[in-house]
Amino acid sequence: MNVATPISLKNTTGPVAKATVCPHDCPSACALEVDIAADGRIGRVRGANANTYTAGVICAKVARYAERLYHPERLLVPKRRKGAKGSGDWQEISWEAALDEIADAFVRAEAAHGSEAIWPYFYAGTMGQVQRDSIERLRHAKRYSGFFGSICTNMAWTGYVMGTGALRGPDPREMAKSDCVVIWGTNPVATQVNVMTHAIRARKERGAKIVVVDVYDSPTMKQADVKIILKPGTDAALACAIMHIAFRDGYADRDYMAKFADDPTGLEAHLRAKTPEWAAGITGLSVDEIEAFARLVGTTKKTFFRLGYGFTRQRNGTVAMHAALSIATVLGSWQYEGGGAFHNNGELFKLDKRELMGTAYADPDIRMLDQSQIGRVLTGDAVALRHRGPVTALLIQNTNPMNVAPEQRLVRQGFMRDDLFTAVHEHFMTDTAQVADIVLPATMFVEHDDLYRAGGQNHILLGPKLVEPPATVRTNLFVIEELAKRLGVDHYPGFGLTEREHIDRMLLPHGWPGYEQLLTDKWVDCQPGFEESHYLNGFGYPDGKFRFRPDWANGPSPNKTPASLGPLGPHAELPLFPDQVDVIELADAQHPFRLATSPARNFLNSSFAETKTSREKEGRPDVMIHPDDAARLSIIDGDIVRLGNQRGSVRLHARIAESARRGVLIAEGLWPNTAHLDGEGINVLTGADPVAPYGGAAVHDNRVWLEKDLS
Repeated sequence: MNVATPISLKNTTGPVAKATVCPHDCPSACALEVDIAADGRIGRVRGANANTYTAGVICAKVARYAERLYHPERLLVPKRRKGAKGSGDWQEISWEAALDEIADAFVRAEAAHGSEAIWPYFYAGTMGQVQRDSIERLRHAKRYSGFFGSICTNMAWTGYVMGTGALRGPDPREMAKSDCVVIWGTNPVATQVNVMTHAIRARKERGAKIVVVDVYDSPTMKQADVKIILKPGTDAALACAIMHIAFRDGYADRDYMAKFADDPTGLEAHLRAKTPEWAAGITGLSVDEIEAFARLVGTTKKTFFRLGYGFTRQRNGTVAMHAALSIATVLGSWQYEGGGAFHNNGELFKLDKRELMGTAYADPDIRMLDQSQIGRVLTGDAVALRHRGPVTALLIQNTNPMNVAPEQRLVRQGFMRDDLFTAVHEHFMTDTAQVADIVLPATMFVEHDDLYRAGGQNHILLGPKLVEPPATVRTNLFVIEELAKRLGVDHYPGFGLTEREHIDRMLLPHGWPGYEQLLTDKWVDCQPGFEESHYLNGFGYPDGKFRFRPDWANGPSPNKTPASLGPLGPHAELPLFPDQVDVIELADAQHPFRLATSPARNFLNSSFAETKTSREKEGRPDVMIHPDDAARLSIIDGDIVRLGNQRGSVRLHARIAESARRGVLIAEGLWPNTAHLDGEGINVLTGADPVAPYGGAAVHDNRVWLEKDLS
């Protein structure tokens, strides 16, 4: 397929290792070394040993990336739909014709309903700054509907920043210097393997204990010294009990809090009722488990709390993050190398993205539509549409909403509208591409230049173009530039620049090295010094104080809702201090189970689900059920079962597993809808109601019924 001469490798005979970056939606942004053969094909992909966070280790799915790049079903030519939507009837067309048709459709949509009828829709299928975010420049230039990216980070980032006042933390490499690593609400064995690299190093070199807090006995849990398996949506109750014990038993660092926290006296008074017995009744843990966990972190000064995304994808997820984060402040863990609480380093990477994204000509009066509510938007929900006109045209890059978005039945209904025009730029014929009008083939990361930043670590990294793409495949930037020409906005600032020019304009104003220097340096370590990283010069608020009492309706967040939207969800119900708040979907008589849709080891959201090895290793879509629950319902391993709630129902095969809790079901991985028994995936069951206070999708927060399928 791709056999062109590789970049800078003319006249070589054997493979040459070239540096790049994994582009996928993972906090690790692993530094890679890719073998490039003389015939232009990539070979072995491995982690860069010289990068001190990647440390030579990457996940297996990226290590076999050649399988994805040279997949026989990769999209290679533009296609136009011939038959009904979803029929699979296509004809090949030229790039010129495809782009002309997209531009014409957008012009017609704007003429009929105004510029907001077009919704450029994208997300993190690539984390490259240029290829991901250039779509925003076209949006702003044309005054198309705004995109509120809510599905992934909002609850986690908001909960963290409500406490610290900044989205940064201790050097994540310090896990290797810890005496106790608490991995809370994430499954890094499956989702960000480098966390385990540094945690296991701490255990080998220092005898550190690894504690894992999660809702099932995950692959990461199997690496733990201490397992804390609690009911979904009860993390804040556990955190409160830990802090209660810290105050009760003298583990709380009162001198530290007096200097660095807003109201430790009020917090202590609030927590007096949050006993281990209280928390045990909520979390399903025993009092002894809670006491032992509190004693371990309370007596271990160098405790590193590695806080993930998974436990925040509940309707009380923002509060849960803030509560877990607060433990490090009560204990004073921030004072020690190898201690503190880390979630994301997004604030470190100062990039000038004004030209890239066209922010100078953004119009604040243009409506912002919620990414997670695409089903409601496309089916005409007045609230989701902000009480304005319909969306009748979409340009989709870097995401697969027909598979990953909540309320899948609404999503499908919306995409199947006869009056909706959809253009999708993709690598494969995804669930979303299958219902498009025009499908465009996209380059993969080794086939274009881009710049990356690593939220889960501390580097800005260059991903240079290593091989020529197939002759009929184009970059995201190319599509945006060509549409800008056809739509008459290519004269706006930021258009007409190459990837390399965009990279330089992002980097150089902040004193970072430019593209040419990074070809040699490969990455920039952005981690500040110990005192700043650990907030020993004060937290990110003007008074330098950590907030035990956040202002939920007005406080900071890296992705705060626009003023036109204000706080979302039941924000008035959020507690004054850290506390359990049951705005989650609690199990009831009609829905006795809680369902979590956890990541699979061999998929990454919906990416890699197309590769043969990943699919073979995952087997088939199934749901994990505890043996006691299965026996009560006369379900045996491999039976077909049906899960349902008010949003719909899906059929899956049962997997009887001791690793699931009683009353909790686990469905791992986002399989293509077509891999399911009825052509509908697990997100039929997930909701799109926004999480308080600034939105987000509670995809792990679902109550369901379960029955053996007798059809």
